[in-house]
Amino acid sequence: MRLTPFMLMTALMTTAGVALAGPKCDAPKEKWMKEADFRAMVEKQGYRIKTFKVSSGQCYEIYGHDAKGKKVEIYFDPATGSEVQRKD
Repeated sequence: MRLTPFMLMTALMTTAGVALAGPKCDAPKEKWMKEADFRAMVEKQGYRIKTFKVSSGQCYEIYGHDAKGKKVEIYFDPATGSEVQRKD
């Protein structure tokens, strides 16, 4: 079977989308920490937040630097504030 360029590109895009997906957080929104409280907790741990957002998997996600100045991308459970995944 011969793959057309369209079929090949579609297969690559599908695979890349799955590989880039972040973790999923399942806590109901009414149990989430307030954004201000979460930010204060993380900053108290020494992180400097450049970007804060809610990921497509419903986790709190930050981009910034740790206490040593190293760049970080970290996903947190929005209900507990615990780290779910880190991308260095």
